Amino acid sequence: MTRVLVAGESWISESTHYKGFDSFTTSTYHTGIDPLRDVLVADGMEVDHLPAHDVPGLFPGTLDELSAYDVIVLSDIGANSILLHPDTWLHSRTSVNRLDLLADWVEQGGGLAMAGGYLSFQGFEAKAAFRGTAVERVLPARMSPYDDRVETPQGVPGAVTDPDHVIVAGLPAAWPGLLGYNRFELPQDATLLATVNGDPLLAVREAAAGRTLAWASDIAPHWCPEEFVKWDGYSTLFTRAVRWLAKEI
Repeated sequence: MTRVLVAGESWISESTHYKGFDSFTTSTYHTGIDPLRDVLVADGMEVDHLPAHDVPGLFPGTLDELSAYDVIVLSDIGANSILLHPDTWLHSRTSVNRLDLLADWVEQGGGLAMAGGYLSFQGFEAKAAFRGTAVERVLPARMSPYDDRVETPQGVPGAVTDPDHVIVAGLPAAWPGLLGYNRFELPQDATLLATVNGDPLLAVREAAAGRTLAWASDIAPHWCPEEFVKWDGYSTLFTRAVRWLAKEI
């Protein structure tokens, strides 16, 4: 069975409520994993979700731990969360550079995807900070040094550019509209499968013995609206993407 680890796709929100002289604070916890997990599980895959707050302490720190998975998806989780193990952040002890380790795992045969979001690629105010890392080295994306978000609240459809590739074969030429994405450029050896607003939306790459994929928008709301999630092509697109990364198609 194909094993997939999705890291990220969760957040905690805090609100302060003011009522005259008085105020109080509430917090809520949210995840965006369900749409992707549901289609992968329905296709017979095993999916582990590592929420964002658990990534610093629990993201795999050895090649053996990474090799328990066929595919790893980074979704809306910044480089710092993977780099800064609590041993280093809290106790000033050395720890493995897990971005270097992840790239090594890919080049030895692993499958890695990065999905877009405010803390993906370079991200909001460049805080995702993957530019110049080993993960950028293996991805089919060359990242901006600046905030790379493109907000398209009007909705902009994706468009297939390589209809013969197995991931997108048979899908409509135009897809439902997306509400935003991360803008990046492609290395020379990447293959562009779809664009949005004239920019790369979906690209793939062979990285030594491994495979990588970049999806510039969200895998679920907010940039990926309900119309896209409920589209029949959503399941086809993402199950094929993961199976391609796992070298099953």
